Amino acid sequence: LALLLPHAHATVVLVDPGHGGEELGAVGALPGGRKVMEKDLSLRLARKIQDKLRPHVTVFLTRSLDRAVTLQERADLADKVKADLFISVHFNSSPDHGAHGYETYYLNNSADAAVRKVEQKENLGLKGEELVVNQILIDLVIQQTLSASRSLAQNVHRELGGHLRPTGLTNRGVKAGLFYVLALSKRPGLLLEAGFVSNPKELKTIQQEEFLERYARAVVSGVLAHLKIQKGP
Repeated sequence: LALLLPHAHATVVLVDPGHGGEELGAVGALPGGRKVMEKDLSLRLARKIQDKLRPHVTVFLTRSLDRAVTLQERADLADKVKADLFISVHFNSSPDHGAHGYETYYLNNSADAAVRKVEQKENLGLKGEELVVNQILIDLVIQQTLSASRSLAQNVHRELGGHLRPTGLTNRGVKAGLFYVLALSKRPGLLLEAGFVSNPKELKTIQQEEFLERYARAVVSGVLAHLKIQKGP
C-alpha cells in the first residue's frame, strides 16, 4: 500500500500560514504605495517550505488559499493529519518602523517585554473564558513538548543564521513565548517571525522571491536536522 501512496513518510509536518481571509495580519507599504499583507507573505513562504519538505516528510498546510482559519480549526487539522511537528509562519510588525530582523519562537513562559508584544499580536482576539482555558492548556502542553520544541527552534534558527546572512537581516535569536496556536496544536512546534512588514526598507527584502527561497531552505534544513533525516545529494 505504501508503494501506491506518494510521499508516504513516517513523519508528518503541518505548516501553518498565519492569518488569512479578512484577517490581514501586519500590513506594510512598498515605495510607490503598494500594500503588502502578512497573510499573503506567510502563504507564499509556507508553500515554499511545503514544496521543499515534500521529498523528505509528509507535509500539509493549514490553508492553501486566502481564507480565514480559526485557531481551533488549525489545531483540529493537526489532530486530523496526526502531525508530528507544527510550524506557524508569520511576519512581524512594530509601531517603531525601524524595528528589524527575524526571530524564532517556541512555546514556553517568558517575562520578556518585547516577547509580550509579539504574543499580543499573534494571540489577538482571545479573551475571557477562552483565555483562561487556553492558559491551562498551555501549562500542560509546555510540560509535554518543551524539550522537543526548543530543539526544533534551535535547529531551524541555526540554519536561518547561515542562510540569511547574505540578506543583511538582523538575527534576533530564539525566544520563548505564549502562543495559543502552538498550545492548541498539542505537539512540538515553533512560530517563525520572518522579518518586519512594518519596516519599509526590510519589507523590500522580505517580499522578494530570493529571500523567501533562502528562508524556506533554511527552515527545511533545520527541520531535517531536528528529525535527523539526511537531505541526500
